Amino acid sequence: MSAKKIAVGNIECGADELFLISGPCVIEDESVMMKTAEMLKEVGERMNIKIIYKSSFTKDNRSSLKYYDGPGLDKGVKMLAKIKEQFGFPVLTDIHYPDQAAPAAEVCDVLQIPAYLCMQSGLLKAAAATGAVINIKHGQFLAPENMKHPVGKCV
Repeated sequence: MSAKKIAVGNIECGADELFLISGPCVIEDESVMMKTAEMLKEVGERMNIKIIYKSSFTKDNRSSLKYYDGPGLDKGVKMLAKIKEQFGFPVLTDIHYPDQAAPAAEVCDVLQIPAYLCMQSGLLKAAAATGAVINIKHGQFLAPENMKHPVGKCV
């Protein structure tokens, strides 16, 4: 079986070169986002490792309604665009609903499907229709060999 390589910005995923996906789980205020990006830029340069900046505009799978779930799609995507432009990072964000796919893909290089949503056909099809790279997180409820099903929905 040959390895498949996927370009994400200036990063060739699947190649022999290591890269890091990192950032705040959920988008916080702009100062936290910018400070995190500055630190990641510094770490990347010092360790000679490429970075994909990851933060979600909404975390819709919180265990309590009391927990902060993000600034929402519009404000969040604008903040990710600013990080991408200022620091040159490719960016990754979670999407939870099909109607989030296209607006998120206008800025984000990678759309991530949360583990609990990895079998949602409408969400997977909407993400695939954007042409963005898709990172499908492995649902804990699926045997590893069954991840071929969500991947097949995207293909």
